[in-house]
Amino acid sequence: MPRSEPLLWLQLIGLGVLPLESLLLLLVLAGSDPGPLPGLERVLCWSIGALAPALLLARRPADVWSLLLLTTPLRGRREQQRRLSRLQVTPGLRVALAAGAALALPLLWWVDRHAAVATPLTPFDSVPRLVALLLAALLLAVMLWQWQQLIQSLWLLSRSPEAVAGAQPLSQAELEQQRLCLGLPLLLPDPLLPDPPQPEGPSQPQGPAQPLEPVQPVSPGTSTGDTTEGADQEADEAAEGSASAVAPVAVEPEQPAEESESTDLNQQIP
Repeated sequence: MPRSEPLLWLQLIGLGVLPLESLLLLLVLAGSDPGPLPGLERVLCWSIGALAPALLLARRPADVWSLLLLTTPLRGRREQQRRLSRLQVTPGLRVALAAGAALALPLLWWVDRHAAVATPLTPFDSVPRLVALLLAALLLAVMLWQWQQLIQSLWLLSRSPEAVAGAQPLSQAELEQQRLCLGLPLLLPDPLLPDPPQPEGPSQPQGPAQPLEPVQPVSPGTSTGDTTEGADQEADEAAEGSASAVAPVAVEPEQPAEESESTDLNQQIP
């Protein structure tokens, strides 16, 4: 499922980075004085930093598995990642990209007009106007990249597992030709797997606890058969002991044996 991919969640950091980049853009433009035609300068800066990158990203969208400096190797991508790459190209995402490029112009215009407020705080003091505009164009290109990565991640995270399973995976050649993969191929994060659900069996009523019978210890050298015979012998001894506990019975004294009245067989015959 798409929500098991950690890079899609990392792309959402752009929500907090984009305001910081706008503040950096203000500090860059505060270090130089505007020229005689500030409106023309702003349009040229926007054309280099937003319009040209938007045309490139519309033709080759930013690879969703790329963090601009680091990316996932093409050969090491899982089948699910290549299926999600197929779902990147939709008309809605292209409209969102065009909207982001269009909003970059009023943002640049407003920041440049109010850049004098940050003049005492800027570290780019006494920077030539041309250098400041080139740095601003670079910041706009990075902001547009992150804007596209943000909307693509939100789009892919909202896809159902059935839609992902029905998409055909992109081959390595298609990824190289149709996606803009920037960064060193060093990212190999494991998927975020949820804990497997525990099986729930039918609940059975539990009766009262039965007392446990004592277990006779068995010595290490005693076999099972010897143990059984010992148990039988102890049962017999217990039975004899219980019989001996019965009331005593009178026994007659021993009587002397009667003398034999038979004739002496040792007499000699005449």
